[in-house]
Amino acid sequence: MAAQSERGRLFVIAAPSGAGKTSLVKALMEREPQLRFSVSYTTRTPRATELDGADYHFVDEQHFRRMIDAGEFLEHARVFDNSYGTGLAAVRGALARGEQLLLEIDWQGAAQVRRRLPESHGIFILPPSRRSLEDRLRLRSTDSDAVIARRLRDSVGDMAHWPEFEYVVINENFEQAVADLQAIVHGRGDALRAERPAVARLAADLLRP
Repeated sequence: MAAQSERGRLFVIAAPSGAGKTSLVKALMEREPQLRFSVSYTTRTPRATELDGADYHFVDEQHFRRMIDAGEFLEHARVFDNSYGTGLAAVRGALARGEQLLLEIDWQGAAQVRRRLPESHGIFILPPSRRSLEDRLRLRSTDSDAVIARRLRDSVGDMAHWPEFEYVVINENFEQAVADLQAIVHGRGDALRAERPAVARLAADLLRP
């Protein structure tokens, strides 16, 4: 039992594009200094505010493919014409050191993590409405209308995977959503479990054709 308590914990946070995941994770990390952010690999072009090695490890497709072939990823996925992956050695090392580790990935990657590390804690973030999702995507001002329309369509498919996660946080009020994430990290997330009726009702509305 003692050995189990010394091992770190892995929190996996996923969300549809535009649900506010990145901002929530940033706020959570600021308020919970014991959490360590696992930096993913990606083949997409960095945004103006992003730094290599801090936000992502930015690599080309050839480099990414070599890592897949060498079995160096805990999970990897193709999202919006780009590849994303989490380094396996970095995660194993962090957990062995007893660190509290956070992965910010998509639902495909989360499914792979569950298969490799079933003790991980999955958290899915939902927007309060489909209109809210669209508004957040437009406020980014980094994508064209065509890309936004595509992301909205794909987000519906992404949101259908919420039942695969242990917890669901609804990002209607930012401060409350951050507090909910903190509660989960501290082991007080029973009221935020995915199977609560409020989540099913919201999801039915978000996924309505």
